[in-house]
Amino acid sequence: MGKGSGAFGGMGQMSGNLEYYKVFYHVAGNGSLTAAAAELSISQPAVSQALKQLESGLGVKLFVRSARGIRLTPEGQLLYDHVKIGYEQILLGEKRLCAMLGLELGELKIGASDMTLKYWLLPLLEKYHEQFPGIKVTVNNAPTPRTVELLKQGKIDFGVVSTPVCGGAEFTVIPVREIEDVFVAGLKFMQYKNHMLDLQELETLPIISLEGETSTRSYMTQFLARSGVELHPEFALATSDMIVQFALRSLGVGSVVRDFAREYLEDGRLFELRFNKIIPKRQMCVIWDGKGTVSQAAEKFLEMAMRKG
Repeated sequence: MGKGSGAFGGMGQMSGNLEYYKVFYHVAGNGSLTAAAAELSISQPAVSQALKQLESGLGVKLFVRSARGIRLTPEGQLLYDHVKIGYEQILLGEKRLCAMLGLELGELKIGASDMTLKYWLLPLLEKYHEQFPGIKVTVNNAPTPRTVELLKQGKIDFGVVSTPVCGGAEFTVIPVREIEDVFVAGLKFMQYKNHMLDLQELETLPIISLEGETSTRSYMTQFLARSGVELHPEFALATSDMIVQFALRSLGVGSVVRDFAREYLEDGRLFELRFNKIIPKRQMCVIWDGKGTVSQAAEKFLEMAMRKG
């Protein structure tokens, strides 16, 4: 074992070229130099040379010739048991990578609020899933501030949010759809219909708004504050859909994005309050870390989003 132990004793890293292990894998698997050469599309002398180089580098004989071709030595068998696992994992990795690049598999992680999910993202995800059924899509449904935080933490690829976007300077922000904030009311508030109101009058009305820190509530609070108006909602609810339901029952005046109330505004069950100051429109936006790289799945989603927007 003098020569072998010396060679192995000096090995602190993989000996030889990885191509030698590729040749070794095919020869051991086939039990034939000729068959291995055919699989690898190289000459038999090249196969023999690669094996000699590997054996020389390792300081041990890996094969012995027999009447049926060649077979592994005990040392060769031990090495093959490990090389087989590693090499086949590499092949599997290449196969899965090709599938990912071909959008046959992968993962897309998106954060979105109720509004952006319902009125913009959901139809796009339906189209995306039809085109790329192998991509796993995960949607984290949360208000805009939470979505921004998830993006900062790298837990999602994209956020679909509504302006204003806190910390937006850190991200690439692409507007994709216009939205409009309105105040809506039901039958018990008919005296306000078709009247031009001062924003200050909102302070006298029972207001229904979103609870907590959402972009919609923050935007309206900031807009009204510039006119010296401060609201103290009678009802603070978790979803805009629920605000509309409360307004339909005339429990107050709902502060929502028009999309949520559109059906009821069109059929007359709700009406929109008019003011002497226009509430500026906002945007739905796709945001992501423009400084980083995105996966093939995320890149294709972004491409489709830009076309839709």
